[in-house]
Amino acid sequence: MPARTKKQQMAAGAALSAKRGERSKASLRGASRSMAKSMTKAELKDLAETKRSKLPKKAAKKRK
Repeated sequence: MPARTKKQQMAAGAALSAKRGERSKASLRGASRSMAKSMTKAELKDLAETKRSKLPKKAAKKRK
């Protein structure tokens, strides 16, 4: 499953580095912290490997 936004991709990369032990888990905040707790390394790797060139910076707001 590819990332939908640049922020999601970056949060997944931070969470993946914490899972690998390259970064402390205490340094994670917000979405990256919850991703590290709830997702496997394989899931995080899929999100983090997404190319950022065509992704929006933020998710678009849903219209009613």
